[in-house]
Amino acid sequence: QVQLVESGGDLVQAGGSLRLSCVASGSIFRLNVMGWYRQAPGKQRELVAAITSGGNTNYAESVKGRFTISRDNAKNTVYLQMNSLKPEDTAVYYCNVKGDYGNRYYSYTGETWGQGTQVTVSS
Repeated sequence: QVQLVESGGDLVQAGGSLRLSCVASGSIFRLNVMGWYRQAPGKQRELVAAITSGGNTNYAESVKGRFTISRDNAKNTVYLQMNSLKPEDTAVYYCNVKGDYGNRYYSYTGETWGQGTQVTVSS
């Protein structure tokens, strides 16, 4: 009932920048946490950054100072601004949301994953 649409993945040179976007739609009462994960070939999926409804953020140590996560509650959208990209940032990036789905009269906790967007950083 809740869907995510990701965009922004591309091929860029080391040192370049990209901005990823993820739009959530459906029966949403409140999006508590919105975040980005990534998975490189042969590696486990890892958390890149997350942001709560209150604006608290969490980043992987490897991206601190380079990536910035933000959200637009009016648009049910989360962004990931990626600067100073490195070849090791190459991965499929997945949007993830956790929230209260339904309406003000009845809601339930839910979690939704996007299908992923490819980010490739060349040396």
